[in-house]
Amino acid sequence: MPRVVATLLNFFLPGLGYLAFGPDLPKRALGLVWALAMAGLTFVELSVKTQAPDLYLPMFASVFAFNTAFAVDTWRTMGRAGQA
Repeated sequence: MPRVVATLLNFFLPGLGYLAFGPDLPKRALGLVWALAMAGLTFVELSVKTQAPDLYLPMFASVFAFNTAFAVDTWRTMGRAGQA
């Protein structure tokens, strides 16, 4: 179950899943940095929506691709760590 929850958390806010369920301390520390960075990126993404609407779709698509890749990495990492 931690594997599924970590994957979902990391899809919606990359880093949060590793922060909560990371297999070791270094991965959890990276999770904190990634979560803070993604919070900043989300702020920029929402600002782009109102200030530069033509750039919002490429920004959204980029963030969606990043979040998807992050979730896939989480699923694989947690599986290797033996956390179902």
